[in-house]
Amino acid sequence: MTQSTGKRLLQYALTAKKTFIAALLLLSIGVAAELAGPFIAKSMIDNHMLAIEKPYFQTVDSSKEAAEYNDTYYKRGDRFEPGEAKGQEIRLLQEGRSFYFINEAVAQPEGQRTYRDGVLYIQRGDNELSYPAVKLSATELFSFYKPELPGIYELVGLYALFLVISIFAEFGKTYWLQSSANQVIRKLRTDVYAHIQRLPVYFFDNLPAGKVVSRVTNDTEAIKDLFIAVLSNFSTGIINIIGVYVAMFLLDVRLGLLSLFLIPILVLWIILYRKIATKYNTIIRSRLSEINAIINESIQGMSIIRIFRRQKQRREEFEGLNDDYLKYQNKMLNLNAFTSHNLVNSLRSLSFVLVLWYFGFGSLNGTTFVSLGVLYAFVDVLGRMFQPITGMVNQLANLDSSMVSAGRVFTLMDEPGELVTDGSMPRYKGKVVFKDVSFAYKKDFVLRDISFEARPGETVALVGHTGSGKSSIINLLFRFYDPQRGSITIDGQEVTDMPKQWLRSHMGIVLQDPYLFTGTIASNVSLGDNRISRERVERALREVGADKLLSHLPQGFDEPVVEKGSTLSAGQRQLISFARALSFDPAILILDEATSNIDTETESVIQDALEVLKKGRTTFIIAHRLSTIRSADQILVLHRGEIVERGSHEELMAIGGRYFNMYQLQVGAGAAGGAGISAVPITPAIAASSPL
Repeated sequence: MTQSTGKRLLQYALTAKKTFIAALLLLSIGVAAELAGPFIAKSMIDNHMLAIEKPYFQTVDSSKEAAEYNDTYYKRGDRFEPGEAKGQEIRLLQEGRSFYFINEAVAQPEGQRTYRDGVLYIQRGDNELSYPAVKLSATELFSFYKPELPGIYELVGLYALFLVISIFAEFGKTYWLQSSANQVIRKLRTDVYAHIQRLPVYFFDNLPAGKVVSRVTNDTEAIKDLFIAVLSNFSTGIINIIGVYVAMFLLDVRLGLLSLFLIPILVLWIILYRKIATKYNTIIRSRLSEINAIINESIQGMSIIRIFRRQKQRREEFEGLNDDYLKYQNKMLNLNAFTSHNLVNSLRSLSFVLVLWYFGFGSLNGTTFVSLGVLYAFVDVLGRMFQPITGMVNQLANLDSSMVSAGRVFTLMDEPGELVTDGSMPRYKGKVVFKDVSFAYKKDFVLRDISFEARPGETVALVGHTGSGKSSIINLLFRFYDPQRGSITIDGQEVTDMPKQWLRSHMGIVLQDPYLFTGTIASNVSLGDNRISRERVERALREVGADKLLSHLPQGFDEPVVEKGSTLSAGQRQLISFARALSFDPAILILDEATSNIDTETESVIQDALEVLKKGRTTFIIAHRLSTIRSADQILVLHRGEIVERGSHEELMAIGGRYFNMYQLQVGAGAAGGAGISAVPITPAIAASSPL
């Protein structure tokens, strides 16, 4: 059973778990350092700024912890050492913007305060107390605050230290998160590309190349956003929210419980958002894939589009896809604009209203158990929670897009691929036997009861009209497909019993339209195989006569080759393809009318090399010009998937059947490629022109 997308992404994330853990550890340290700020502020307010209202006692201690007023020293009660003598208790209480000195103990300092005619009145419910009080000047008030300054300076220094820790933790978190994300995406792309190379050939017959490219590039890039932006914001957000709630419960349990209403709202909103966004993102990723496909197809066929003047039609088709893509992108923008900022702002406002309504007013006048320092710290902590919430909400679009893209990538990776078998097999002799082989790409059989034998070193030519089954025989020989009935053996061994990589390692092909890769002429001959030395490459090029046609190039065999070898002539490309096959020394060689696109002069150059190339190899020729296969040991004439004639050129001419008529038609028409027969292109997977 296929695993969920989330679990598979987690498995990939675990490949870089060390850096992820390091990043999350630094993230936790950074969050703790940031959340230390409100606690420091709380301590500064409650233990220093507002602590001036705590009880003071007369003392003979004239140290920095004591305040001097009217030639008498006073010290806060909580700063006396055990056993230290305490004198008369006094209080400093605030009313409005002023502080008042009360030279006695105050029974209930909490309540509504008013000052009239030298008396401070404190009313709490129906009970009102009065105390004689003296208003303090700014200088007198500062003398009581002066002992608090060392503690305040210490807290400011501690805040700066936590700030520095937070900065370094943020840097480390960002670096390690992005580093680990890049590692994960590198592995994912490598795995996707490796899996594409294991997919059977028929998979690519039904899926445009542009869509495959989109899976490897665009979709994996979207997954990269998941690991970098989404994971960073969500992990930061979750750890921040956990830290914030821990801080809120440490400050006050009731305030923490009151704020829990945010969690179910966020979870519910994320579920509803993804339900809508997934539908839009699925269409968006699909349209982007189709856009890539049509661009790729248009570039590949640009000459045909211009020759037949189809620019307008192709542009309209592209604009249709592009407009549809824009429509759903706008729907996503509307969804994000309508929900993200509105939700966060609404939640923030609602949270502050509830906190201030329930606790705020009572804290300001001292009628509740929550101090002003606790309230300030709580509001500060609560405000800090909405920054990560905003980051998480803003990344929901990327989260959903990344999950849709990951689903598309994993769907591709779930396609059954061919097994890769390590090792190799000895070079076989090349005796090929088809026995009662029948094959269908879909429902209708394109080959029916095909039987023939090709002995080692023998040349077998396949001729017939378009669709007669010539290329299908080659596809079966390469095991791009397997027949529904019958058997194919090489040297007496069933090809289905051989690993495909081993089987193809001793096969080579030269196509009518050879495929060249970006690189150099030499690299297109060796295909980067370490077993093929530079000397072997140059020898193969000389043996096929390539040195004569390529000698004028500025860099010789190191001349750069662009995509498909478009800067080289058809003859030059064909010679390179010939040298490629020769350098790999295959036991079985397939020639897809290798000389049909070459001028007469170039053809004469490689005719001798062809004879050398075919020696000791079983050679299959898909014939276009029948004059080129007169020397074939065996000619198979196919018609509608059946072998209707077989024999040498002389034998078939003597019969006077279908082959005779085709040959006479070509000779009589004086054309190299007669109307009655055409070359059938082998399936695109063979177009690599390599021994695979």
